[in-house]
Amino acid sequence: HALHSYYSDSNQSYINAGYKIFVAEVASTCNESLLIHYLLKNTDDKAEKAYLINHFLEQFKGTLYRQTMFAEFEKITHKMVEEGETLTSDILCKVYYDLNKQYFGEDMVLDEEIALEWARIPHFYNPFYVYQYATGISAAIALSKKIMEQGEAGVKDYMKFLTGGGSKDPIDLLKLAGVDMTTKEPIEKALELFKELLDQMEQSFLSIDTNA
Repeated sequence: HALHSYYSDSNQSYINAGYKIFVAEVASTCNESLLIHYLLKNTDDKAEKAYLINHFLEQFKGTLYRQTMFAEFEKITHKMVEEGETLTSDILCKVYYDLNKQYFGEDMVLDEEIALEWARIPHFYNPFYVYQYATGISAAIALSKKIMEQGEAGVKDYMKFLTGGGSKDPIDLLKLAGVDMTTKEPIEKALELFKELLDQMEQSFLSIDTNA
């Protein structure tokens, strides 16, 4: 966040310096992705590698899957209001509980208390913000992949985004860095990485000598 703000403020006029919330989570998540890949590349410790992969998978779950579930909760409840329905705490709890069941599957143990979680999510009181966490991590994964594969050329394109501030539409700023969020590709690539990391974690756990 600090670097994104610094480069935007340093390269744009006051009126164009502030970036839109659609890209507010991209820079920080891109840095986290680069750091995790660096740490994974520079360790031979199987237990450490399993820990790092698990940490990254938890980030995926919390940012891509869970925030999408949050967005769907918002969409459903706002639609109910538009259609003249009254929202009570019991109705909101049922909608939220059913979404948890749908998103995390029948094999997950769902505590009844999870139905109340919606009440503590501050973003729900600022409508339609949460989906941008999911789009943000998808863009960030794509950007970090380009940087790792292309090196300085990838960094140069990334800097076009970081220095853009609010001078262009967020979609156009990301296109400058080579990421097109009007297509499915960034999200599909992020999900491919999730699967790849999940396979790696399973292999890491299988190879750890628990008697060591």
